[in-house]
Amino acid sequence: MHGASFETYSGALRWLFEHVDLERTHRIPQPEQAFRLDRTRVILKQLGDPQDHLRTVHVAGTKGKGSTVAMLAAALGGCGWTVGQYTSPHLIDVRERIRVDRRDISEGQLCQALAEVARAAEAANVERLHFFEILTAAGLFHFAQQAVDLAIMEVGLGGRLDATNVITPEVCAITQISYDHTEILGDTLDLIAREKAGIFKPGVPAVSTPQDPEAEAALRDVAESVGAPIRFLEKEIEFTSRFETAAKAGPGSRICLETPRTVFDHVPVPLKGEHQALNCGLALAVVDCLRERGDALAEEAIVEGLAQTTLAGRLEQVCSNPRIIIDGAHNPLSIAALMRTLPAHVRYDSLVVVFGCGRDKDADSMLKAVAMGADKIIFTRTRLNPKARDPEFLAQRFAELSGKMSQTAASLSDALDLARRAVNREDLICITGSFYLAGEARKMFVSPTGGA
Repeated sequence: MHGASFETYSGALRWLFEHVDLERTHRIPQPEQAFRLDRTRVILKQLGDPQDHLRTVHVAGTKGKGSTVAMLAAALGGCGWTVGQYTSPHLIDVRERIRVDRRDISEGQLCQALAEVARAAEAANVERLHFFEILTAAGLFHFAQQAVDLAIMEVGLGGRLDATNVITPEVCAITQISYDHTEILGDTLDLIAREKAGIFKPGVPAVSTPQDPEAEAALRDVAESVGAPIRFLEKEIEFTSRFETAAKAGPGSRICLETPRTVFDHVPVPLKGEHQALNCGLALAVVDCLRERGDALAEEAIVEGLAQTTLAGRLEQVCSNPRIIIDGAHNPLSIAALMRTLPAHVRYDSLVVVFGCGRDKDADSMLKAVAMGADKIIFTRTRLNPKARDPEFLAQRFAELSGKMSQTAASLSDALDLARRAVNREDLICITGSFYLAGEARKMFVSPTGGA
């Protein structure tokens, strides 16, 4: 622990990265041992329980959390609110995880927040803190310091035992649930959904995207047992979406959402991909819950704010010659959505996919999804993730599953060299499969001197 303030930002980061990072660790821990809320609660108590002085929204689910948080933050920003965003993982710089008014926390502010957490841990004699627990406490401390109007907290993993589950939010939001982290959360949608529903609180409204029947039944069961009113898009909340190609705006989705308080009619979805319609609907459903709880939020301002949404690492073009897009899709549903979205939004002759994923992912299902869209595939691994799968293993499984040929490369830069030699002006390179791989690529093209 560090008894005084950190002298430098690099010193603060060094202290942070000394702690166990379950996102990157090789060994899969037992959930009840690794994920415990008591450490986070003790730290926050030493910090004056900042979470009790904040209004929050809690977002859990398997895919779409980051997109939902980004769209909700933009919509509320359009109403003049100061909004905090706590998300994970980061692409380039750890500061991306803690944002106010859609700007990353500054180095000085993060240094101060980490110093406060270090002092709190030392005062409370808390040992074996985890990386995510430290950042969660730092984020809540910073949001309280900045007196945000609302902090949107994205669950890191699961929900019930996640460090963010120390808040009592205004609203809980559940994005689409699918199989991910099954070794920790369970191997059925019922078990996974129950872990996600662990964020539900008595009397706190919950909203959800449409779910698989098994997941929906589990969410409803937990909500009823806790006493949390729950509503689903397309059921209790009237919701429709359609994909269209407009002359000026180009291809995109528009959504309609109606409740007794709110009517959003043919609202353009600001992020690309048909799957983003549900995430946008969920963000607007959260806004409706806030209106139900008494907040004066003008529909016109919400829509204007929503249009300003930006999200790095999702269908982001980072190079024009050759055209290279990065996307942080890292589970089967996300990869399938990406393979559908690319041809709908980007014109190309041939698609070359540079792919790498973690050992904790359902590689077979991801590879089947990639095979549906890629004309050529190059398997690689990122140096940023110790859990990265061996490219040779991926190539072998891909051949067994699809009967197609592929190439392998020891590093991302080697993979890009291969990809560049394989494309012409009308072709497209897409780097995907892992947030860490997308982050390494973004660092190469967008921010060569980016942070940790």
